[in-house]
Amino acid sequence: MVELNEARLHELTVILYALSVLFYFIDFIHNNRKANRTAFWLLAFVWVLQTLFLTFRLIETGRFPVLTLLEGLYFYVWVLVTLSLIINRLLRVDFIVFFTNVLGFFIMSIHTFAPDQHGSQVIAGQLVSELLMIHITMAILSYGAFSLSSAFSLLYLLQHNLLKKKRWGKRLLRIEDLSKLDHMSYVLNVIGVPMLLLSLLLGVLWAYIKLEQFIWYDAKVLGSFSVLLAYSFYLYRRVVNGLQGKSISLLNVAAFLILLINFFLFGSLSRFHLWIS
Repeated sequence: MVELNEARLHELTVILYALSVLFYFIDFIHNNRKANRTAFWLLAFVWVLQTLFLTFRLIETGRFPVLTLLEGLYFYVWVLVTLSLIINRLLRVDFIVFFTNVLGFFIMSIHTFAPDQHGSQVIAGQLVSELLMIHITMAILSYGAFSLSSAFSLLYLLQHNLLKKKRWGKRLLRIEDLSKLDHMSYVLNVIGVPMLLLSLLLGVLWAYIKLEQFIWYDAKVLGSFSVLLAYSFYLYRRVVNGLQGKSISLLNVAAFLILLINFFLFGSLSRFHLWIS
């Protein structure tokens, strides 16, 4: 029971870490100080939990917990989190903070869900199944964000067409103004991209733990990373190149078509990516 409760706390730490990475990404893309503060305090709570785990491990073993591979990984993540908190407060280097925490999240997930971490094979198997559940849930949530984003882009294109042709009427009044539609599609993609990134990291981890042979060139794997690249390119064009309006809406719709192809076609062609645990 004690081991199971400890495993649950580790899972909670991973979830809080994922939320922190999400808010750091929003701040990194949108320069949102409120998102930065939220991410900082979530990460600070992760640091507190990690520090407690390290302290309990030190008391339990009577030595500094770095002698095994998993202990070393955990301490390494603790160092990354500590440095991230210091950088966030003193240097304000958002790029470094975000990518440091993506790395930290992945290593923390390895530590949490690795079968060798748990003495009980039952608990280890349960955690691996829950890892798959978290992976799928985050992927579906990101797909939901992308779907809503594409809906806003389609409404933008419809509204743009009605205004261009000067077709005034009730339909035009029922659709939001162009700037709001454009902004909402962008915000949803800012939420969806880091969620999909973290989902893919967890999916790769699950595959290496569960499968005898993980195939990188599997259709579903390539398709999922293609979706991530498509939406990352959307954000690059929007944030770096300042592309807005009809052009970025068309690009968003094109990215959603890649998502649909991946979901319906590549999923059926995959050798292992089925809806089973």
